[in-house]
Amino acid sequence: MVNFVGAGPGAVDLITVRGMELLKKADIIIYAGSLVNPELLSYAKDGAQVYNSATMTLDEVLDVMKKGAADNREIVRLHTGEPSIYGAVREQMDALDEAGIEYSSCPGVTACFGAAASLDLEYTLPEVSQSLIITRLEGRTAVPEGERIELLAQHGASMAIYLSAGMMDELSRKLMQGGYSADTPAAIVYKATWPEEKKIVCTVGTLAESARQEDIYKTAVVLVGDAIGCGDYGKSKLYDPTFSTEFRKARETDQ
Repeated sequence: MVNFVGAGPGAVDLITVRGMELLKKADIIIYAGSLVNPELLSYAKDGAQVYNSATMTLDEVLDVMKKGAADNREIVRLHTGEPSIYGAVREQMDALDEAGIEYSSCPGVTACFGAAASLDLEYTLPEVSQSLIITRLEGRTAVPEGERIELLAQHGASMAIYLSAGMMDELSRKLMQGGYSADTPAAIVYKATWPEEKKIVCTVGTLAESARQEDIYKTAVVLVGDAIGCGDYGKSKLYDPTFSTEFRKARETDQ
């Protein structure tokens, strides 16, 4: 059995309990060494075989999985954050399907949620933003034409932008081209929840300068939108005394 496991954003204790237990039982662990906190390997049992996929090709990763499955070994493929977001898991699953190898998925906490926790941030503030767009700037890997940053920016929603820290000048320009003003709140969170985490609150217009000042060019998520640091928002209707729910009837108030 191959278990795809989300390692979480970085902190060792932010892996799920299920993910931790799968690591403890694994005979073979293939982890994304370029991004996964290596301290997570402390959960591995004695004698577990550990492979760092940062130095491997897809075929080499699949070869380890196939040989392990043939020997009836328990295998963990440990991906950074939440594997369904920029995890390149589908191509692995399709290959396992072709080989008739059983697998399962264990979710994890993605970086933008670790970053939100570090900043005490709510992306979906009433009357400010009710949507979160998770995306990336086009680089060596293309994005679909309709998902270009400048088009997504037209929504004015909260945005979490991955894999773009090395292109901050271009990112800032395209965000403003799409409709965000230069003074729209933004934040850069480097290695969210890791011990070496850096968090910078800035604006769309100062993204590049802020990143250069802190020497950040990779392993960071960029957050954009009026929900960042916003103090002027509507309160939730769920807890409004004049609002009826399935569990509580509306109450009259003096206001």
